[in-house]
Amino acid sequence: MSERLALERFREIVGRDDFPLDVAALQIGAWDHLDHPDHPDHVATSLARLDDLAEDAIDDVHRATSAIGRARAISAALFDRAGFVGNTDDYYDPRNSFLTDVLMRKTGIPITLSVLYLEVARRIGVIAQGVNFPGHFLVRVATEDAWLFVDPFAHGRLLSPADLEALLRRTTTPTAVLEPSVVAPASKRQIVARMLVNLAGIYGRTGDLPRSLDVLEYLAVLEPSNSRIARDLAQLRERVDALN
Repeated sequence: MSERLALERFREIVGRDDFPLDVAALQIGAWDHLDHPDHPDHVATSLARLDDLAEDAIDDVHRATSAIGRARAISAALFDRAGFVGNTDDYYDPRNSFLTDVLMRKTGIPITLSVLYLEVARRIGVIAQGVNFPGHFLVRVATEDAWLFVDPFAHGRLLSPADLEALLRRTTTPTAVLEPSVVAPASKRQIVARMLVNLAGIYGRTGDLPRSLDVLEYLAVLEPSNSRIARDLAQLRERVDALN
């Protein structure tokens, strides 16, 4: 599969209103997986891995008698038994943003580990949503009348309101106040966009223009009406063309 075909596949996936988050996320980084001997069909292989992780968690989740128990059962399966961890040693490695690589290497950043948690929860029937928290993506799990907040980057730690406010003040300003909008659910499109924006920042740090162009191509497909992305993409295409 060529890079152009991979992009068109991504366009086909996210062109639907309710696209599959796992499949869309697995398309990110396709430019690094093309014709790789370990990735003959990395999407199918990765989806099977997600199925296996859910299968490992399902009995404990169904035995749990509370939302806290169900959330902890998923965390135990992912972080205790399967061994997924937050990559604190090399946080800005692009592979931390590729769900395929996260599943193979068992390390990632908050948003990819959150997508992992969300997709395992979905397979089991646990209601969970992504939270576009400033500077640190989170997951929230439904209880009978509220939400539990989970930090997959911190081994699935459950966060109290005080924990959330402390995290907010670390990632924004020391005087920040926790508002409902800060812990509102993120749509699938917002989650994929944040994954791509994170990658754009990583490639920008290293000056990797061709990879930055790949990311912007995907962002333009994801948000076709965003004029700023269209402008940035046109400018970056000119810069990359000038190098060739």
